[in-house]
Amino acid sequence: MRVLAAMSGGVDSSVAAARAKDAGHDVVGVHLALSRMPGTLRTGSRGCCTIEDAMDARRVADLIGIPFYVWDFSERFKADVVDDFIAEYEAGRTPNPCMRCNERIKFAALLEKALALGFDAVVTGHYAAIVTDAEGNRELHRAAAWAKDQSYVLGVLTAEQLAHAMFPLGATPSKAEVRAEAEARGFVTANKPDSYDICFIPDGDTRGWLAEHVGISNGAIVDRSGAVVGTHGGAQGYTVGQRRGLNLTVPAPDGRPRFVLEVKPQTNEVVVGPKEALDIAELAGSRFTWAGLPPQHPSDPFECEVQIRAHADPVPAVAVVRDGELVITPNAPINGVAPGQTAVVYVGTRVLGQTTIDRTVSAVPADV
Repeated sequence: MRVLAAMSGGVDSSVAAARAKDAGHDVVGVHLALSRMPGTLRTGSRGCCTIEDAMDARRVADLIGIPFYVWDFSERFKADVVDDFIAEYEAGRTPNPCMRCNERIKFAALLEKALALGFDAVVTGHYAAIVTDAEGNRELHRAAAWAKDQSYVLGVLTAEQLAHAMFPLGATPSKAEVRAEAEARGFVTANKPDSYDICFIPDGDTRGWLAEHVGISNGAIVDRSGAVVGTHGGAQGYTVGQRRGLNLTVPAPDGRPRFVLEVKPQTNEVVVGPKEALDIAELAGSRFTWAGLPPQHPSDPFECEVQIRAHADPVPAVAVVRDGELVITPNAPINGVAPGQTAVVYVGTRVLGQTTIDRTVSAVPADV
């Protein structure tokens, strides 16, 4: 096949591109320039897609012997990822920019351009697997190396996108093996550290970045009854589950610590309460998709597992589509779930689908 290898400049995408070439595919490498902001040099940066990353990707492409290009997706990235990140925080939700990037950039904008140019598929270095069933339907599954499994951040992919995706690292048992292979191939990326944090906030100071990009003002911190117990310097700077940094002037009646339970940007309030109130008995979202074939009868409750963070453990649950929402009820309450996060639904190792969480129901009534 004629395939486009997305090369971030890291070790995983380097080896993925090389394996695609070894498999006999006609491979072209592309690095996505996603940001024109200062601070995107590797020095002092903890994200991905820096200028040095583009240079590393080009060196690897030269060694593999494939054509290489840099495509400027910065405007699309700003509109679909950065602006979405700001809008979600302004709405009091906790966004996941990596999910949006996979959904709207790597497997929407990039795939659209690749198909228009005559490519058959996009190759990435994600640790996930695609399995084809007896009828030829493609399914997204966890990687062999569960410690590195990235199927969660790919849960937004649709059946059409899976039909044009390749993940050559899916069956690799460990990251160490990938690094050893890269070193044997002479790749400059062999021992390069993994990227982390948010790529468009290179210094890792999310709160400071939000202060510059989101209009913030002082407001009240209230308990679950609505009583004012402190003040804050901007509701958008708080996240559900947060304990530290709360400017509380009224202690809890029982003297126990209080945690952020909800952020209300409309009223500029931060709601706090006991830790047990963070336990969530139900979560739901209207923006849900299926990764491949949907359940035969999604309006009938079905058993599954739900994962709410990239590195969280899956939790047994029951899911159902009801009144336009994917409603998920974990068998035991999940702690610290926030609107804006993504809930990915699994059946065994298969990613069945996902939803952006719009609402949650606490396992602890407000009067407790």
